[in-house]
Amino acid sequence: MSASTRRMSPQQMCRAIRDDIVRGTFLPGQRLTEEGLAERYGVSRVPVRESLRTLEAEGFVLSRPHVGTYVAELSDDEAADLLEIRALLEPLGAARAALRRTPEQLGRLKELTSLGLEAVADGRLDEVTRLNSRFHEVLAEASGSTTLRHLITQLSQKIAWVYAVELPRRAHDSWHEHEQICAALEAGDPERARRVVADHIAQATSAYRRRSRD
Repeated sequence: MSASTRRMSPQQMCRAIRDDIVRGTFLPGQRLTEEGLAERYGVSRVPVRESLRTLEAEGFVLSRPHVGTYVAELSDDEAADLLEIRALLEPLGAARAALRRTPEQLGRLKELTSLGLEAVADGRLDEVTRLNSRFHEVLAEASGSTTLRHLITQLSQKIAWVYAVELPRRAHDSWHEHEQICAALEAGDPERARRVVADHIAQATSAYRRRSRD
């Protein structure tokens, strides 16, 4: 290993490549090579190889025998499917979080909302995507359900991909909806929390569908 080669776990490597796909650094259809990725991130090819396998299983890249590995394209049908599944899971999680969240979790959600609004105002959309994913992960953690948290976390990266597409249209409204979610949790009102999260996801779905028609 050369002095310039960084030590990154396959998980860290996977996250770095995934983040670059989500933010559009790597475009749909773009070929990804182990050598090129290793040079970009300053790592050996071993974690790159393992990461590409994981990302293929997650649907972020596609591999073709004798051709190579390419960035996948998030289809409108897949995006709609992800949002529909999310619409079933997250309102349930929010209702439970209204009853089970800790003061620390509520504080973290409020902090993320403030950071998100600042990032929107500054036009830092890459940061908005990351903060949005984290907000929904903490919301899932606050449900107190390990199963629900794992399911929502598994969806979160793909959902971030959807948000990256429709984000410029909805960034401002989305974070004000996060404020309403925090208020429902602070009030300890499970039905209100369920309703505002369901409305939040419905707005995101509607924005994505409008984008598809543009």
